[in-house]
Amino acid sequence: MLYLIELWESVRDFIAAGGDVLYVVALALFLMWVCMIERYWYLASVFPKLRDEIISNWDARSDTTSWYAHRIRDTWISQASDGLSARMLLIKTLVAMCPLIGLLGTVTGMIGVFETMATQGTSNPRLMAAGISMATIPTMAGMVAALSGVFFSSRLESKVKMAREKLIDSLPHH
Repeated sequence: MLYLIELWESVRDFIAAGGDVLYVVALALFLMWVCMIERYWYLASVFPKLRDEIISNWDARSDTTSWYAHRIRDTWISQASDGLSARMLLIKTLVAMCPLIGLLGTVTGMIGVFETMATQGTSNPRLMAAGISMATIPTMAGMVAALSGVFFSSRLESKVKMAREKLIDSLPHH
């Protein structure tokens, strides 16, 4: 319990050092990871059942060669692809937004530095250094958040692509 309190205090100190924009970075990071975990869960437990159902429905058909049968096959593949691709664009967007949100924090932090310089002058380097530090922390946080998502989202995208291809290969196209 003491460890969690210390962890929370260090997170709170980090946010205080980087400014309120870090809350927005944290929100984007949280949403990105919730979506990615949901997609991994979908690929591991929901999609295999759907795939097996589509394959059994296709195998149960007496007609698999007519134009009509091919349209049914294409429809099933399209519906399964929609399910596989759900929220992938949102994940990519959140990954791309994290550094931009961090950059917003940097810009607002630098505005604060310039305001301090305008009111207090440039004779106090400590005030300027604290402001510059506060300005760079959001950029670092946004980059780290984006990096955590880039690897896993690209891996997730390749898993989605492989699942789609395996489904297509499982439905013979006579």
